Amino acid sequence: MNVPLNIDWQQILLHWLNLAILTGGLYFLLFKPVKAFMEKREAHYKELDRQADQKLEEARQVQEEYQSKMAAMEEELRQTRIQSQQAVQKSVEEQLAQAKLQAEEIIKDARIAADHSREKAIKDSQRELKKLAAEAAEKLAFHPGEDPFDQFLNLAEGGKAHESR
Repeated sequence: MNVPLNIDWQQILLHWLNLAILTGGLYFLLFKPVKAFMEKREAHYKELDRQADQKLEEARQVQEEYQSKMAAMEEELRQTRIQSQQAVQKSVEEQLAQAKLQAEEIIKDARIAADHSREKAIKDSQRELKKLAAEAAEKLAFHPGEDPFDQFLNLAEGGKAHESR
């Protein structure tokens, strides 16, 4: 068998067989383990991505829970603030009412004291007038020549005797 261009079919078949053995060997020695490693790596990263998504969802839930708790705390704080303001207002009103009562008591005591002072002043002035009247009557009794009314007026004006007569 004489093939043009010196082609040896046996050599070509051997080369094809060597190529098939090399391809099969490389497939089982390199491609299959590398492919398995890549699939395992891809699965690992998918699992990491799934875990990250799960943690992100948990973080969102925690954030929503935190925000709802914050809203509840703000509402509670607002209610507490309102209650404390009401308590302060009530305390102020009670203190104001108590101060008014004390003021009324002070005014009442002052009026009573003023009434006592006025009564005392009236009694003292009456006593003084009686004393002055007694002194005037006594002096009138010792000055028989003068008009008793003029003598009284002179004594009331300061005790100076009217010397016009």
